Amino acid sequence: MRGLFRTHSIDALIAASDHPDRRLHKTLGPWSLTALGIGAVIGSGIFILTGTAAAGQNLQFHSVLNAPILDLLLNGGNAVSTIGRQGAGPGISLSFLVTAFVCSFAALCYAELAAMIPIAGSAYTYAYATLGEIIAWIIGWDLILEYAVSNMAVAVGFSAYFNDLLDGVFHIHLPKAIANPAVVDGVATGSVFNLSALVILLLLTWVLARGIRESAAANNTMVLIKIAAILIFVIGAGHAVNTANWHPFLPHGFSGMLTGAAIVFFTYIGFDSVSTAAEECRNPQRDMPVGIIATLLVCAALYIAVALVLTGIANWKTLGSAAPVADALKALGMNRIRGWVNVGALVGMISSLMVFQYGQARIWFAMSRDGLLPKVFSKVHKRFRTPHVSTWIAGLFVGIPAGIWDIGTFADLSNIGTLFAFIVVSAGVLVLRKTQPDRPRGFRVPWCPLLPILSIVMCLVLMLALPLETWIRFFVWLAIGLAIYFFFGRNNSVLAREERAA
Repeated sequence: MRGLFRTHSIDALIAASDHPDRRLHKTLGPWSLTALGIGAVIGSGIFILTGTAAAGQNLQFHSVLNAPILDLLLNGGNAVSTIGRQGAGPGISLSFLVTAFVCSFAALCYAELAAMIPIAGSAYTYAYATLGEIIAWIIGWDLILEYAVSNMAVAVGFSAYFNDLLDGVFHIHLPKAIANPAVVDGVATGSVFNLSALVILLLLTWVLARGIRESAAANNTMVLIKIAAILIFVIGAGHAVNTANWHPFLPHGFSGMLTGAAIVFFTYIGFDSVSTAAEECRNPQRDMPVGIIATLLVCAALYIAVALVLTGIANWKTLGSAAPVADALKALGMNRIRGWVNVGALVGMISSLMVFQYGQARIWFAMSRDGLLPKVFSKVHKRFRTPHVSTWIAGLFVGIPAGIWDIGTFADLSNIGTLFAFIVVSAGVLVLRKTQPDRPRGFRVPWCPLLPILSIVMCLVLMLALPLETWIRFFVWLAIGLAIYFFFGRNNSVLAREERAA
């Protein structure tokens, strides 16, 4: 049991990162870090979920398995067939503000640990330094699932959007055999493989393997295009705002606003990906907190601006469609702005794919360097100074399943994995404040331990709002991971080898 909870020395972690054979290229500054965060957080959801949360939604629960645990507890364990969630109305802008405030608790915890432990691996590395090897393995295995499943879903969505763009703009029709996933909801579609999903992931993998400077430059460009598309919508459509659509601002009162906040919470997930770049940052003690906090502030401002304009140009009750922004612009005859929105959505998906593929490869790299995964995952390219093997394996690990299945139904696995990581990071701050109070910190979470405890409690509540089926799949994935750990990682970790040598 003592071996399961052995912890890495922070100084040893930093020293290992400077080993010539496994040293990554330090080129990132505060702007590139912020762009990485924005690239992950702002995707096509800004043009979709904003309307859904404003209009409300009816959730269909066909069995106990796909009902949220919280709803089951409130209903005595009985599955509820339909739950109507009241929309926030124009007050969705307040929902985004409240959600950003809640996310800031976890963001501040990430900022403290990223500045103090500037190592690739994010929550995995922080857990290894604070809570022990078995917890680090669990969170690392969990992060692999989070990034992989999220990108599988986004790649499938990109493919559908790309096919529609080819058809509508260029009048090019891809053959059915290579245009769709082979299996959707467990039913064969007649397609063989979703080629577009695999191709975009392999292209991004090639860019990521070429070097962090090239990857950051590509992401910076996409982020600028994405922000430009959002600003074009906000400024261009802002002239058509009818303030009468903002009355009443909170049609369902405070409870409706909170419901909207719960729906849009997951649009902020991704700011944590900034911490995976700590080892490639020039001045992590200063720039990591700036990148994480700036990501949250910029994204909150963009979300709120889109929410205000959208609910101003259309009645909030009409925004429950699959493409509320595009539909509202179409109704106003603003087709040129609508085209920019489509470009922003497409670029948003590509940048999200790139950032999460980048983060996933860094998790594999860090776990391999610690001996918990085979050494091949921590090989660094001699010229590009990137973990090229991990990067290519991660690309295939996501691209091939995305070509076969429609992964959208598994999206909640990404959410539960992220919330679990937030809990571990918040707990890590509390542990290090107790065990190493005098260690220099480039940034400190204010009002500790209150804010980390609030972060843990809120993440637990949101985890209980996820379906029972998601929890079961999550535990199955963890069981597979624990089997790998006990058969391989436990005996091959760097700390285990050091103990045997001693």
